[in-house]
Amino acid sequence: MRRPEADALSAAASGPRIFFGKVMHRRLRPVENRFVYGVFFLRLPLSTIARAGSTLFSINRWNVFSLRYADYGIGGDPLKWIRGLLSREGLGHLDGEIVLQTFPRVLGYVFNPVSFWLCHDKAGALRAVLAEVRNTFGESHAYLLARSDGGAIGAGDVLEARKDFHVSPFLKIEGGYRFRFVESGTRCLVRIDYADSDGDMLHTSISGESAPLSTRALLRAFFGYPLMTLGVILRIHLQALRLWLRRVPFITKPVPPAKAITRWAQ
Repeated sequence: MRRPEADALSAAASGPRIFFGKVMHRRLRPVENRFVYGVFFLRLPLSTIARAGSTLFSINRWNVFSLRYADYGIGGDPLKWIRGLLSREGLGHLDGEIVLQTFPRVLGYVFNPVSFWLCHDKAGALRAVLAEVRNTFGESHAYLLARSDGGAIGAGDVLEARKDFHVSPFLKIEGGYRFRFVESGTRCLVRIDYADSDGDMLHTSISGESAPLSTRALLRAFFGYPLMTLGVILRIHLQALRLWLRRVPFITKPVPPAKAITRWAQ
């Protein structure tokens, strides 16, 4: 019998959606630093992504809003890429819908700190998530998440992965992440907490409420969140400046990990 949480999470595969919500970021040590700001993001089923375009939104060409395959994976067809990755990692049996959660380009610009590939089985239950992380140095790394027993991922599940990739110059490459994916009706929440040997260091989340990906919703996004994607990168640098001014130790960027994917803790 499927759990209620799995039924809720399977709703992620219901069609192209836009979510309006917030990003929260809270650093606990050695100084406390918290900020929250409004965002919008998309969820696009990859089986129909080529048909997701509209007057204001385009795939692989410039528009007010757009998505370019070159921004994800190794470029090219995103569905082919993620299917191949799952097969290589022993998850080729996950042959249901795969949904990409991401910020779109706005007037041609985007920076995605993390995009999520939500991988479902044929019954519609969420079974794996690929968290594709990018840093401001132009590098990327992916964390492949699943339950150790292969079961459906529900709202109460905590998925763990060790930290292997440099994101912030104020955090070392040690410890690990805890991920949670929660859905209730039209709302969703992704929570990512980071801890080192001394305990929790960072709590982050992105949440939102969904609407159909319509021209009306895109106009709301454009005028309600002006130049949002540019604001993402500006806020990252502003918060880094605040930490530097508060004398949080600065860490030199290490060599990127040899492997492109870190698998979940088992």
